[in-house]
Amino acid sequence: MTEAKPFADKAVKSLLLVESDADERRTVSSVAQRAGWTVVGAPDLETALGLLQGPHGREVRCAILSSWDEAKSPALIEALREAREALPVIALADEGSIPLAVEVMRAGASDFLGKPVAPERLLDALHTHADRRRATGELAPVSEKIARVVSLEQLVGAAPEFRAALAVAAKAARNRLPLLVTGESGTGKETFARAIHNASLRAKGPLVVVNCHAISAKAIDSELFGHVPGAFPGAFSERVGRLVEANEGTLVLKEIGALPADTQAALDRALATGEVRPVGCNGSSSVDVRLIATHSRQLDEHFHEGLAQRLNGTKVHLPPLRERSSDIPALARHFLARIADEPGMRTLSIGNDALAVLMRYGWPGNLRQLAGALFRAVVHAEGNSLTADDFPHIAIQSRFTGRRSDHAPELSKASSDQALAGAGPVTIFDAEGHVRTLADIEADLIRLAIGHYRGRMTEVARRLGIGRSTLYRKLGDLGIDTSSAA
Repeated sequence: MTEAKPFADKAVKSLLLVESDADERRTVSSVAQRAGWTVVGAPDLETALGLLQGPHGREVRCAILSSWDEAKSPALIEALREAREALPVIALADEGSIPLAVEVMRAGASDFLGKPVAPERLLDALHTHADRRRATGELAPVSEKIARVVSLEQLVGAAPEFRAALAVAAKAARNRLPLLVTGESGTGKETFARAIHNASLRAKGPLVVVNCHAISAKAIDSELFGHVPGAFPGAFSERVGRLVEANEGTLVLKEIGALPADTQAALDRALATGEVRPVGCNGSSSVDVRLIATHSRQLDEHFHEGLAQRLNGTKVHLPPLRERSSDIPALARHFLARIADEPGMRTLSIGNDALAVLMRYGWPGNLRQLAGALFRAVVHAEGNSLTADDFPHIAIQSRFTGRRSDHAPELSKASSDQALAGAGPVTIFDAEGHVRTLADIEADLIRLAIGHYRGRMTEVARRLGIGRSTLYRKLGDLGIDTSSAA
């Protein structure tokens, strides 16, 4: 997740926090205040309404219910909405389940977060719902649950850039070398990392995921390498590091660029030697770990040179959703099928008018935002099929956007019709509606085969009806990245 940034304008950002427990109010307030919010606490509904209707009520940009109560909270949301119709209301609850999310959303909440909430999750939700230009409606915990796919074969997408990424991933799954998965927030980097692990020879070993951005610089060494008792103040017992936990399996480090320089150097040594030394310990443990790192951009020049060389040996770049709009119909149907499998949800179809609306939006939140928007639409839908009317917030976001990444993609009628009709993974028409060149179509077909057969080049050649040497010659002639065919 990207670091929450304050608004460019200087207007006061007030947060109305409705919570009867004083300790809980202090916890949420301390997180919000560090990001520049003015927090106004209210122990009950009567106080909250008085604050909203007071002289500074218009400065309140968002409200948080930090303890969900099935009996009282729906009425509280309704009262807040009556006092301020457009006020975003974020609900927190001890349980982060899909059924509870459905209950909360149907009660009128704008968003739902399961506790304990990581500070960056809370701040991202606050900024998202307080700024109409942001990618609203992500429902992050819910969308990640329904979007999670753990096999390469199930990854949905036919756009050439996505197929190229899948081809590299399929080949990478067959070795143990470190690799880097890059892409904007919400493009599915962790999903790709999990799919690579599950397609690898290490699939039966542990998969350990660490979000580097969510752990403080003081605690990250202990998290990764472990520590012994007395290593530092408060270290009363031994802790096993995540590298040791991932032995004979895969360690996924999300947003690896957030690691401090010293930790980057220590990680590089551990990968080079296969030895992990806990904090405060003179000895070490031998480990066999495959590292998959994710980052929202390429590693910068200040990143540790040795570790960067290891990761840059194999790179998978995931394109943003706005660059693969033709995949949206297939993705939408896939997400709807996953949503229907969740308790309390039902099977809904989606009409072409709705798909056309979704295809022409820029999706700054990428797949995560799309999954959340579909979940929200299903929760509130009255019919058996989603229509364009079920996505009014998409039109609102388009109207108020000022960012290049939100711009509606340029789609030709031929490309749009082909996607809406459920065309196969090799597209015939380009964005302007012209037939693509034979070389481009052939390149897509080869990438598709590499991904489908998990990088087994002999099998790829056999299924395409050509010799292995001919296949490698075509890879060179067509300019297909050799890292997917090594």
